[in-house]
Amino acid sequence: MSLLIRNIATKFNRYSNQISKFCTAVENQVENKTITPTISDINYINDDRLYVKKRQVWIENMDTIESNKLGLMTLHPDVFAVRPRVDTLYENIRWQRMYRYVSYAHVKNRAEKRGGGRKPWPQKGLGRARHGSVNSPLFKGGGVAHGPRSPTTHFYMLPYFTRVNGLTTALTVKLAQDNLHIVNDIEIPMNDSSYLESLFEERNWGPSVLFVDTEDIMPKNITLATDEIKHVNLMPVYGLNVFSMLKHETLILTERAARRIEEKILYQLNRPDYTKLIKKFKLNQV
Repeated sequence: MSLLIRNIATKFNRYSNQISKFCTAVENQVENKTITPTISDINYINDDRLYVKKRQVWIENMDTIESNKLGLMTLHPDVFAVRPRVDTLYENIRWQRMYRYVSYAHVKNRAEKRGGGRKPWPQKGLGRARHGSVNSPLFKGGGVAHGPRSPTTHFYMLPYFTRVNGLTTALTVKLAQDNLHIVNDIEIPMNDSSYLESLFEERNWGPSVLFVDTEDIMPKNITLATDEIKHVNLMPVYGLNVFSMLKHETLILTERAARRIEEKILYQLNRPDYTKLIKKFKLNQV
């Protein structure tokens, strides 16, 4: 027993210096990875007239699978904390689905039917009704009156502020359901799709994710990684729409994209040429 204790003590003395060096190295690595929190807050013109508190969200990272909180970001309540209206979302979705829909249903009228040039029976003498062609819609196999004619577009325009309120409602719903996340950048360390899948599983982002950035030219790695995943898409700020936000479960915005969206929508909600803008959408125009 004494021999065993002596061997343990000898080995401990031999490796004590290496153990202390290893612990010091680990401590230095931890110290080097300390993150300075980022507070992204801006002063709005109507700060003193806000009836709802500003919303705060975490700024996360994308360079590691584990989530690291890099700081806090405040968001304007007129964009990310409005009263959600399901009817506005429905109107926007129906508008987006219908304005690109073209019906190709087509039937032939009496002029397009083949034959029928001869009068089926004399005008008088037989006691029958007067007819000039068997292609009349009154006959079986004749032309169709008032049938669908192709191509028929179903394009129409929503009122301007219905479209703007649709965006604010969709952003509010995503934030309220904890499906909106802010990242500092969408750059990832590798172009492998398995990295993104592991990241989605670790952070409960999924199953479908929409990344939004200010530029339409995205980083190379995330472009190659998302190319193999059909339920993950990349979109610039100017293409953001209600249908795409509701189609994807999780919405990921970069910090600069969130500020750009906020700036654009606040301008549209408070633009000086409001009366002139909505004039063409009024029904009782003179």
